[in-house]
Amino acid sequence: MARRLRRALLVATAAAVATGAGVHAIAANAEPTDTAPPALAVPEPGGAFHTGTVQLHLVDEDREDPWAPGTDRELMVTMWYPTAETGGETAPYMTAAEGDLFGEQLQVPGDVLASVETNSVTGAAPLADDGTLPLVVLSPGFSFPRATLTGLGEELASRGYAVAAVGHNHEAPITFPDGRTTECLACVEQEVDKVVPNRADDLSFVLDELTGDDAAWEDSGVIDPERIAVGGHSIGGASSHRVMLADERFDAGFNLDGTFFALDRHKLDRPFMMVGAADHGLPGADKTWTKAWKKLDGWKRWITVDGTTHSSLTDFGPLGEQAGLNQDDLDGFRSDAIARTLVTEFVDAHLRGEDAPTLEGPSPDWPELRFHNP
Repeated sequence: MARRLRRALLVATAAAVATGAGVHAIAANAEPTDTAPPALAVPEPGGAFHTGTVQLHLVDEDREDPWAPGTDRELMVTMWYPTAETGGETAPYMTAAEGDLFGEQLQVPGDVLASVETNSVTGAAPLADDGTLPLVVLSPGFSFPRATLTGLGEELASRGYAVAAVGHNHEAPITFPDGRTTECLACVEQEVDKVVPNRADDLSFVLDELTGDDAAWEDSGVIDPERIAVGGHSIGGASSHRVMLADERFDAGFNLDGTFFALDRHKLDRPFMMVGAADHGLPGADKTWTKAWKKLDGWKRWITVDGTTHSSLTDFGPLGEQAGLNQDDLDGFRSDAIARTLVTEFVDAHLRGEDAPTLEGPSPDWPELRFHNP
């Protein structure tokens, strides 16, 4: 899907002219125009609440960064949460420096990525202040900025969740408050079995920082520490499985099309959902899925989404569609709706005890979903 988004954005920005007002996409055979096309945008969330967001810089002084020996492990975390505020600037999708580095990876102009519009007001006050919000912790794919899970994070926040998307340092471009932007050093080493246990440590540390006595977020009192889910895309999903086996504070988890690198083969007795792309998610396509499935002893689902590829269930689905050349068989906005529905119903069921009809089995409303029990 990354390659497909790259092609889509290249077409959408063909002959682009960067100006102070943004990027003007001009078709190769069209007359120049003074009218700038709409910027790419994360689809609006569908819940009842407006959403706010803040950025947290966390430093684990007790752990050395595996990719930069001699330095403490640093993380950036994007928080989303419900708010009553509607005024104020919405948050940038990513910084210009992050856009440049990630754009170089995708071979698209960095300002196209940095200018993506979001829906959450920066620094807005949380709606709750009494520890009633369940928490969902998100981990992105390898080399993907945490921004690529913005749509999912905003959707959950609009439905009354606190959400923490983790930026794992040196595993994707990350800009820190002091202006530094670090690159993906792990992309050079490509030691994926080293990434997963390290991310599991990251995820536990983030939970420490959000729920401890000296919490890193000044509004951490909104979080209910007894209702916590974890999930992610690709290697972020594999890391979510790993951390659940290491840290019992996580009540439920999900994996969006991630191979279970460094699979911990102990049995997991808490809810876990595996959602795969059309080919990769089929039984037999990835042996690690079969191995993980056999060790899930709690509530579990294995679902394949027809017409999708590896990153369709991230923001790449709707952004690629808007850019004009989504080459998946499934419409990018439909992919996005499926991802949001599956994840919100999953956490609603296991953190709130609500019904999850979409997860019960095949339905005419969701013909793209295939349910497996190998």
